[in-house]
Amino acid sequence: MDISKAIAELKKEKGFTENVGMVLVHNGVVRAWSRKDGSSVGRIEVVPDHDRIESIRRRYEKSQGVFKIVVQANSGMLKPGDDLLFIIVAGDIRENVKPVLSDILDELKKEAITKKEMP
Repeated sequence: MDISKAIAELKKEKGFTENVGMVLVHNGVVRAWSRKDGSSVGRIEVVPDHDRIESIRRRYEKSQGVFKIVVQANSGMLKPGDDLLFIIVAGDIRENVKPVLSDILDELKKEAITKKEMP
């Protein structure tokens, strides 16, 4: 995903200027070490559940003050430095937008994306 292009497309949507005062972006990348034990990671296999991702995205998009949420989860064999997960949350004010980004990120990672680390 090209973040700048994705945000530019969001800005073209009807209602954006009337409803958006904040756009937050998460760009998760593959780490070269395991969060579990610090061991070296040479690659990971990623399997996103796209139906579950869309269900979660739609639910959070109904949150107070949220205008639009965009999610892209990459799949397959990825190496350290590769983009893994993009989330864009556009909404009215930070008190509404910040917690939604945090909550959707945690839920997506826990319930909709499976990763297997390999040396």
